Amino acid sequence: MKQPPLPQFHSRLHDERTTTLVGTALGVAFVTAFLTGLVSHVLQHPPSWLAHHLWTRPSWGYRLTQGLHVVSGVAAIPLLLAKLWTVYPKLFQWPPLKSVTHALERLSILVLIAGAIFELVTGLLNAAQWYVWGSQFPFIQTHYWVAWITLGALVLHIGVQAPAIARGFRSPKKELPEAYREDLAAQRQGVSRRTFIATTAVAAGTVTVATVGQSVTSVQQVSVLSPRDVGVGELGVPINRTAAQAGVAAEHVSADWRLEVVGGARPLSLSRDELAALPQTFAKLPIACVEGWSVDAHWQGVRIRDLMDMAGAPHDADLRVVSMERNGAYAVTVMEREYARDATALLALHLNGEPLTLDHGYPARVIVPNRPGVLQTKWVRRLEVIA
Repeated sequence: MKQPPLPQFHSRLHDERTTTLVGTALGVAFVTAFLTGLVSHVLQHPPSWLAHHLWTRPSWGYRLTQGLHVVSGVAAIPLLLAKLWTVYPKLFQWPPLKSVTHALERLSILVLIAGAIFELVTGLLNAAQWYVWGSQFPFIQTHYWVAWITLGALVLHIGVQAPAIARGFRSPKKELPEAYREDLAAQRQGVSRRTFIATTAVAAGTVTVATVGQSVTSVQQVSVLSPRDVGVGELGVPINRTAAQAGVAAEHVSADWRLEVVGGARPLSLSRDELAALPQTFAKLPIACVEGWSVDAHWQGVRIRDLMDMAGAPHDADLRVVSMERNGAYAVTVMEREYARDATALLALHLNGEPLTLDHGYPARVIVPNRPGVLQTKWVRRLEVIA
């Protein structure tokens, strides 16, 4: 087959060194997002063999890892665009497929690019709570498994490109191809490699600072692109999901509401006033959501372990938490004993010195250290001891 006329590229912005430097930064961002995302998935959906080995300290652990997850994902967006810019001339190589091995290599690159774009786009939409895919799309499972597929393609890509990556890390003066040297005078009038890399770094840094305020409150004032202003919300805490969205109306929380604690030797049925009359514990704990936002708050309520002891629950028992919410995948959650027995795990009645509002989970809600916000169950009506 005769080679068609194809464009020629003689810019140092498309050489191995530029590609390697930008690709390394992108790889670090992607691996950080993958590892922190894995932590989040395990905390939300712990496998049975790991369920009783999760940690409650530091209490801000999930706040840190999920903040890093979203930040590294946002930073990866300009890095991915820059990376694609440095390598797109390879689309015009001839022949497009040289062998079966070359075809498989190109297929792995296609999987890598498609997976990376899918992860970044859907992750960004999730952080903004803009669920354009509708309620039937299994975002959590899809995002999780595509991440593994993309990581596998990345490992394969690094293995195949290891010689080129090694060359890219060497001195550019020794590795500059002859074709680039011939065009050196013209390149000096254009964008240099240093300028391109510096611009990419500034772009990544800018979008990071502009969005990280939802996790790092000290830079909140300059985080103009942050999806969530953590300073806005009832009682000083944002609300991800209102009572109306959860199907909890004011009439459902009537004056005769009682907390049931069942499954132990001494079942309990306590009104809110009776809960308030029990010894109260105060705790400063962050609430951190999977979308990446987090904020510290002061909570007051009854220790969950005290309720379990009053109900005669075995010390090694887990706890099933049942909410009054009618719409949602987390209306019933399981709290492993490591969390339930923590000294700061509360059935909270007050937030920041005020009684809970309906949108914040009135009459009672769970707050536990180092746990995703979706598991900090609101509108609790029953605690079931799992022996």
